[in-house]
Amino acid sequence: MSGEAWVTAGLGPGGLAGFEVVASGALTLLQDAGRPGYAHLGVTTSGAADRGAYAAANRLVGNRPGAACLEVTFGGLRMRALRTAFVAVTGAPATVLVHRARASAAPFESPSGYAFTLFAGDVMEVAAPTEGLRNYLAVRGGFAAEPVLGSRSADVLSGLGPAPLEAGDILSVSVEAADWPPDAFIPPLLPNAGPVRLRLTRGPRDDWFGDRGWRALLDSLWTVSADSNRVGVRVSPSEGGVGLRRAPGYDGELPSEGMVAGAVQVPPSGHPVLFLRDHPVTGGYPVIGVLTEAAVDRAAQLRPGDDVRFIETRR
Repeated sequence: MSGEAWVTAGLGPGGLAGFEVVASGALTLLQDAGRPGYAHLGVTTSGAADRGAYAAANRLVGNRPGAACLEVTFGGLRMRALRTAFVAVTGAPATVLVHRARASAAPFESPSGYAFTLFAGDVMEVAAPTEGLRNYLAVRGGFAAEPVLGSRSADVLSGLGPAPLEAGDILSVSVEAADWPPDAFIPPLLPNAGPVRLRLTRGPRDDWFGDRGWRALLDSLWTVSADSNRVGVRVSPSEGGVGLRRAPGYDGELPSEGMVAGAVQVPPSGHPVLFLRDHPVTGGYPVIGVLTEAAVDRAAQLRPGDDVRFIETRR
């Protein structure tokens, strides 16, 4: 999307050009709380992949819930401030480097989880995280863009919403500020070592695998595949196993059924797919379990090569 298109889309009530994109990184998307209520039209909710980190970014700058942020995948985003702005970066542990426009002002570094002020001409860079995958950049007032079905979220599966950022884009700032924030620091909620533990409830199609298959899911160590994105995360047995086997008598396929974020679907390969926010609305493979909301957020921070264990939680 061109810079002109971003400005035009953002100049709603109170919209002001606030940033120029110098470099967009691997993938930077505009995201908000999503567009629920359109599954009957084949449109998933979408929205920020890590809802907890997204909400934390808005809280740090004092925005109303639902304000649009930037979702930065594996760093590389550089933006120049066109006016004074109060910003915050949350999510995966990462360094934020700010080059001040004034010659007398030295650059400074900040870890993710803090809010700070940018002045006109300052250039901010979000480095690749040391662990995890995604960061969320909020500006006080929120980023402005024309909503599609009530949301400004970019959905990579359907193509709805704003296009990924490109160098030269001009981003507008909206008017969704609320009270000044009560929090000064919100640390990343990621473990320091060991396999990532994802909690899930059993079903609705766990009978296709029986108790033996369910125990295999819980007892195995799984590794995240490179074949993963905002739609879903594929995991494989870390020790080269065959994956999950269906119970005797369950050799056919299911009719298409509705899907939700966090569904753990098992295709014929036996290698589960953990569906994230841009998941399809229907699917024909059995869903052995469903991640908790917190586990969906944590799954959104998984990167290829990470090890995962599944932990059963009761309804």
